[in-house]
Amino acid sequence: MNRESLSDGSIEKVAAAIRETADAEIVPRFRRLAERDVEEKTPGEIVTAADRACETALMRRLASIADLPVIGEEAVAADPAQLALLGPETSCWLVDPLDGTANFAAGSPDHAVMVAYLHRGVTTASWIWQPVSGQMYVAERGAGATVNDRPVAHRPATDDSRPLIGVIKDRFLPDDTRHHVHRQAGVLGPVHAGVNCAGIEYPDLATGSTDYILYWRTLPWDHAPGVLLATETGCAAIRPDGSPYRPHSRESGLLVTPRHRAAELRHRLLDPEHRTAEG
Repeated sequence: MNRESLSDGSIEKVAAAIRETADAEIVPRFRRLAERDVEEKTPGEIVTAADRACETALMRRLASIADLPVIGEEAVAADPAQLALLGPETSCWLVDPLDGTANFAAGSPDHAVMVAYLHRGVTTASWIWQPVSGQMYVAERGAGATVNDRPVAHRPATDDSRPLIGVIKDRFLPDDTRHHVHRQAGVLGPVHAGVNCAGIEYPDLATGSTDYILYWRTLPWDHAPGVLLATETGCAAIRPDGSPYRPHSRESGLLVTPRHRAAELRHRLLDPEHRTAEG
């Protein structure tokens, strides 16, 4: 791994900062939120006191490890212009202080804290912490991934004849794409809606519980951490046109699947020519 932008020991320092911040700001509020602690930030999306407190604390901790811009979900929600800081040559931290906020507010364990470190526009390290299960996933570009310090093995090339288990996040899918995607995915095998938490869904893909995920909206803090985890465990993350995922990209659509199936699944699910041939 190219660590020219992170000093030795920083990987564990970040992991410790995430765990300690979650213990202070998220865990005590789980299933204890007051009505005043939850508000709607955009139609259909909520934010809690835990999101905001965790992001504020993490921003300070991360900046003390590497003094670079910290782009957080809630900071961008308050000031969308901050997203312009993220470009193809940006070195920064990306923070999702509480992925799966609606789950958290409903008392579900399916929530996570996610952080990514970008060096010149490339995600070189990422962390996904699941407070309830106590699972810490760490990925380093070119050096693999671990869960609680144990290596997460590369996924083997599987029998192409077996059904594939897919997760399709169709909330933001265009109407003219949704029917085709579900029809084709149904031919491949069982399809699930996921758990509304990328910090659960990406680890499930990386460890083999699911075979592919299709997202449409791809906000950088939601996907940069998980994409690195997935690619370091044998997956590809590609856009509908086949180009690789880049955190700064404002494109829609992201297919994440084991590398040996990526071209086939992209053609089947996302290629306009396939839809035309289908008739």
